[in-house]
Amino acid sequence: MKNLNTLVLAIYTVAFFLVGCNNIQQVTPSDQGAVEIVEFCTGSDYSTNEDYFRAAATGTSPNRETAKKKSRAEAEAKLARAIQVTVKVVTENHVNDTQYGNKIEATGVFNEINQSIVEQKLSGAVTICEKLTQDPNGYFVSYIAIELSGDKIAQAYNERLSKDERIMAEFNYENFKKTFEEEMNKNK
Repeated sequence: MKNLNTLVLAIYTVAFFLVGCNNIQQVTPSDQGAVEIVEFCTGSDYSTNEDYFRAAATGTSPNRETAKKKSRAEAEAKLARAIQVTVKVVTENHVNDTQYGNKIEATGVFNEINQSIVEQKLSGAVTICEKLTQDPNGYFVSYIAIELSGDKIAQAYNERLSKDERIMAEFNYENFKKTFEEEMNKNK
């Protein structure tokens, strides 16, 4: 009798676990209240590559035009940082590879030129993607991606450097451009 009770208890236990296991539900993110976010103007088509510096950003505001201005300003700031970092690396490599009489002075001149070129060229950034949405609360969300040609940045750099006789005496544009292209190719 004791064995029969043990057997019945074992059968009930197994049945309980089998029924319980069959009722386990897969919990998905939507079941947990998560919502998939769609970000426009992002991804590999909007990333810096060997030909273009690119940046994407969003801006949110209850005012449509303010949302657009915010996204544009943020994209330009990101683009400026990307260009400055790349040109700084190129400049340091170029100055170190070239025998300038005073490397510290040359680096300073290059950095000043870098800053002025970035400020000047940002106005020529081309919009490659722009989307505007409105959320349920009435806020506008502006998505934007902009780009600048790497070649145009290198040419502007050469034009600006050609105005400084101290640097141009020792500056080799072809070496600079080669170093610049190598740095841009790292973005493939």
